Amino acid sequence: MVLVPWRDGRGGMYGWIWRHLPGNAWVKALVSLVLVLGAVYGLFQYVFPWAEPLIPFNDVTVDNQ
Repeated sequence: MVLVPWRDGRGGMYGWIWRHLPGNAWVKALVSLVLVLGAVYGLFQYVFPWAEPLIPFNDVTVDNQ
């Protein structure tokens, strides 16, 4: 039997996060929802505006004719 990280019965990274959240399943679900929303908020407020000038979306190769 080959052991791979996601098949060792521990759930990998998300299982580790779930096991370390406090409370019962409902509290864990609420805390994880808040964490996901916080990550999305941080991306949209800080990371994406910082990275936007670095990404060449306006550099097109089609000429106006």
